[in-house]
Amino acid sequence: MDAMTSLALASGAFVGTHFLLSHPLRAPLVKALTPMGFMIVYAVVAFGTLGWMSQAFKHAPSTPPLWEVGEAIWGTVTLVMLLASLLLMGSLIGNPALPGPAMATAPTPRGVFTITRHPMMWAFALWGVCHIAVYPIVANIIVASAIIVLALVGSLLQDAKKAVLQPDMWPAWAARTSWFPFAAIASGKTRFGGFRPQDWAGAIVLWLAATWAHIPGAGIAAGIWRWL
Repeated sequence: MDAMTSLALASGAFVGTHFLLSHPLRAPLVKALTPMGFMIVYAVVAFGTLGWMSQAFKHAPSTPPLWEVGEAIWGTVTLVMLLASLLLMGSLIGNPALPGPAMATAPTPRGVFTITRHPMMWAFALWGVCHIAVYPIVANIIVASAIIVLALVGSLLQDAKKAVLQPDMWPAWAARTSWFPFAAIASGKTRFGGFRPQDWAGAIVLWLAATWAHIPGAGIAAGIWRWL
C-alpha cells in the first residue's frame, strides 16, 4: 500500500469510526459495556485512528502546491483563524451541544451562539479550510478535508440526535439560532453580541499561541507573526 492510499484510508477511518461510535453504535455499546466501558472503547479507537492518520501524513510524499499562496490568502486566513479561535473558546462554557444535564428550556443565544449553534464544530471546519488555503498539497488536503467533513456532517447529525433526545428544548434552540454562521443574524432571528470578556481574551491568546507554534513546530511563520 502506498503512503497516500494509507493516508486516505486512515483519514476515512478516523471520520467513519467517529460517526459510527457517536450515533448508530453508541446505544448498543453503552448497553453492553456500560457508559465507562464505551468511553474507553471510544477513546482507544479515536486515538488509534488519529495516530494512524498522523503517521501516514508524516510518510506521505510532498506534492507541488495546487496554487500559489500569496499575502492576500495569508491575510484572509489570519483573520478567519481569529474568528475560529473565538468560536472555539466561546463554545467551552454554556454550550447546549456538549454532554451534560439536559436543559429544560432553550437559553437566549449570546456570544458565539448568535453566530452559529455549533461554534466548536465550525471552529474545526474553519481550521481545515484555512490549512488547505495556505498549504495546498495533496496530503494536507486529505487530512484537512477529513476534519471538515467530521465537523460539519457531525454537527448536522448532532442536530438530529439532540432533537430526539431533547424534544422540548432543542427545536426551540434551533429556531433561535442557525447552523450556518451568521445566518440567524442576517435573518433577524438573533442579534450579534453578548460576548463575555473571557471569550475574546481566550480567543486572542489561543490565536497568538497557536500561530506562533507554527514557527518551532513546522518552520513556518503563520498569522501575524509573518509580518512582525
